Amino acid sequence: MKNYILDTNVLLHDPNALLSFQDNNVLIPIEVLEEIDRFKRESSELGRNARTVSRTLDSLRCDGQLSDGVRLRNGGFLRILLGAKNGHAGTRNGNGSVDSRIVSVAVALHKSRPKIPTILVTKDINLRIQADALGVQAEDYETDRVLLKDLYTGMIERYVSAEQMALFRSSGKLDLDDGRAYDPNEYCTLCEASHPKHTALAKVDPTGKKLVPINEHREGIWGVKPRNREQRFAFDALLDERVKLVTVMGKAGTGKTLMVLAAGLKRTVTDREFRRLVVARPTVSMGKELGFLPGSLEEKLTPWMQPIQDTLELLGDLNMGNEQRRTHDLIRSGVIVVEALSYIRGRSIANQFMIIDEAQNLTPLEVKTIVTRVGQGTKIVFTGDPYQIDNPYVDSSSNGFNYLVSRFRSQPIAAHIELQKGERSELAELAANIL
Repeated sequence: MKNYILDTNVLLHDPNALLSFQDNNVLIPIEVLEEIDRFKRESSELGRNARTVSRTLDSLRCDGQLSDGVRLRNGGFLRILLGAKNGHAGTRNGNGSVDSRIVSVAVALHKSRPKIPTILVTKDINLRIQADALGVQAEDYETDRVLLKDLYTGMIERYVSAEQMALFRSSGKLDLDDGRAYDPNEYCTLCEASHPKHTALAKVDPTGKKLVPINEHREGIWGVKPRNREQRFAFDALLDERVKLVTVMGKAGTGKTLMVLAAGLKRTVTDREFRRLVVARPTVSMGKELGFLPGSLEEKLTPWMQPIQDTLELLGDLNMGNEQRRTHDLIRSGVIVVEALSYIRGRSIANQFMIIDEAQNLTPLEVKTIVTRVGQGTKIVFTGDPYQIDNPYVDSSSNGFNYLVSRFRSQPIAAHIELQKGERSELAELAANIL
């Protein structure tokens, strides 16, 4: 049995964190509730999370008085710490700030019950340092963390004999009978053991039992030709009717957005498989905020959506010789919709090709909110670079993009590709690697 004291930022990051500590004691200082109350009126994701926490705690009041403690459905025990009333306010330190008061509660509880481990759970680095200095164990909230070194790449290499390679090329399949577990839609480079330069590109079928060839698109899509192995994998996943969710990871300049938009235009405009192409991205800035922007909603969103517009214009230029409408005409007619993610909650998005750009700036809960908006006939694609995060509330391990890749890797309707080679320019590739 352990005592877990939760900081405000943990509940704002994941309002369901109360159920993440198994059958241990979950303790919430009254100061945390006061901070939650200050956020609940915001229209942002933090505000929605704050309201969810308040509703959850209110529903638990039916099971007893929260200051005395109530049993959670996962077997844990929740209690609100009321400071002086519970005898934990006598060791206040610092300047009386909320953080200092929360640490004081943790210190007092640790001293009063030394035989029961007391752990302060917070995403605030400085608060963890402060707690450690005062002799209280402190941890980050890691329930939804996926370390980059452990992140699924979506690709493997497999060495086979010349006979097996010939069998794969002739029959279009190769049984995976080596006893290893493979994920559906995991991409594979088959290499002939005696001649490693003799290769074939394949992917694991939905059953995870055999390899099948990928669909090649060497001629290019909407003027964009794949320049490396990973980009060929990406086009296969983006154009596969069976795959409903695709995650494309890569550093700056690897062609994530360009390839995804090209595939979306082909399937929406040329093939008419979807009603429209929806492109969205979180409104998180790099560096200082610009403040309030004048104009209509469309004018306010222009700075955030300009990278998408630039890519669409490039794709339009690549197709000047084709009988395709220019992209600005497609936007004007509503075939292409560029929007922010702020207004997605409550919607049901059916029969659309949906692209979420810069997904590394989303929290796991925001990713869940987006994916659960997907209706019948919709394909959704997330692009992200966990090394370029501008959202101060997530990092390279706790962002929603990593979480999504990790959770969906075993699902037959999902595919993940990591683009590794920069193709924007020699300078951009060099900057991505050494800066």
